[in-house]
Amino acid sequence: MATIREIKEAEFDETVKSGVVLVDFWAPWCSSCRMLSKVLEQAAPAAAASAVIAKVNIDEERELAIRFQVSNLPRLILFKDGQAVQDLTGVQSRPKLVELLNS
Repeated sequence: MATIREIKEAEFDETVKSGVVLVDFWAPWCSSCRMLSKVLEQAAPAAAASAVIAKVNIDEERELAIRFQVSNLPRLILFKDGQAVQDLTGVQSRPKLVELLNS
């Protein structure tokens, strides 16, 4: 099962540097973000045990939002061993998220 955790800028690079990490850039006022959060919670049990789902609140972590040019929410970036390999915007399906996390 993938773990889900909220991360801050100070731990971002360390979090994504190895393995499979799906970063969810979100905001509390974003209704689509809340919908995606529920889908991520449903996808986590079916995902690889080594996968990580990291959530970044862009209202609190503006520098990360700027660094990754987050202009639309929700925004997902899949990292493999520190490299961004896929970028998705909008609510995604559970099967799509499981596929990403198990890749």
